[in-house]
Amino acid sequence: MALSDITPVIIAHNAEATLPETLESLSAFPMIVVYENGSTDQTVAIAESFDNVKLVQGGFIGFGPTKNHAATLAETDWVFSLDADEAPTGELLRSLDTADLSDPRVAYSVERHNFFKGRRVRHSGWGSDWLIRLYNRGVHCFTEVQVHESISLTDGSSVRRLRGPLNHIAVTEISQFLVKIDRYSELRRAEARRSYPAPVILIKTFWAFFHTYVIRRGFLDGWRGLVIAVSDSNGTFYKYIKIHADRAMERESQRGD
Repeated sequence: MALSDITPVIIAHNAEATLPETLESLSAFPMIVVYENGSTDQTVAIAESFDNVKLVQGGFIGFGPTKNHAATLAETDWVFSLDADEAPTGELLRSLDTADLSDPRVAYSVERHNFFKGRRVRHSGWGSDWLIRLYNRGVHCFTEVQVHESISLTDGSSVRRLRGPLNHIAVTEISQFLVKIDRYSELRRAEARRSYPAPVILIKTFWAFFHTYVIRRGFLDGWRGLVIAVSDSNGTFYKYIKIHADRAMERESQRGD
């Protein structure tokens, strides 16, 4: 049984709204690793209520490094990496159960369906994503970046696709966008190497909206597409303006302003 050779690994922070569904969908696995970092809601209590969960609490050091650390806590080399708002469908579980795990150089991608307040979003850059989520930690790991991490492949790696979607409950409340914008812009700020002048930041901000709403056909997603496009533009603005402000204040300090 392949499921016994695979450990789902989840990093979780203030995930009480979605974690129960995620953990319930993984009931067939002998063990799940939940790496919790600083939650102030019921995330810890929820994780502790599942018999097959190994709960570990620790710090957050960026998405890539944190996911790599969490993977070391698994008792199998094959890791099924999940976010705390994702749940595999029955078809995907059956595909995982029959996956060929004989070659550690093979990594498996899954098709992620993204949901926004109860409805699947098919445009706005939120259409079907094929993401590598099942991998052997002896060969593969996540890139060591703060945000937008992905599995790093080697010259001998190959990628196969698993059948069945992974459902992503991306947004349950619109206010989540505001929290995400602030969190991601702070992470970007920590690893920033370049600052842009204000006019360039404005151009990038307007382009982000146009790219999501028009080029990625966000208008076809109705009001959800509009919210996503505005969020993308706000995220772009704050990502760059925080860095710009930091550099400007450094120059002011040096001049004694």
